[in-house]
Amino acid sequence: MDFMKSLSIAASGLRTQAGRMRIIAENLANANSTAGASGGEPYRRKVPTFQAKFDRDLEAQVVTLGRVQRDKSSFISRYEPGHPAADGRGYVQYPNVNSLIETADLKEAQRSYEANLNVVSATRRMISRTLDLLRV
Repeated sequence: MDFMKSLSIAASGLRTQAGRMRIIAENLANANSTAGASGGEPYRRKVPTFQAKFDRDLEAQVVTLGRVQRDKSSFISRYEPGHPAADGRGYVQYPNVNSLIETADLKEAQRSYEANLNVVSATRRMISRTLDLLRV
């Protein structure tokens, strides 16, 4: 087994999940923001995509963060006639971010990150044990 290949593949997973968590954090941070002026669009939810890429040096498939897409679903409208971003009818557009979905996605990304971290830890232990055996 090639230990460096295992470490590199797990590292690509760590980088990808860290990027995914940054996007989710941005969505959560903007979940209650509104447009700066009346009639403007609020923050639009970002959706990370993943790409499998063949790494010629490793001779293996690795994962990378693909293009970040915008969620095309409709915004949430609330009747708040006194709000500065309210339209002529008194409705304010809020982002199409559902905090419950973002939290679930964040938990999934954290678990995937931890799984890749466990691969790194297990590989390091195997390298250490191999070196111990060679010393004897």
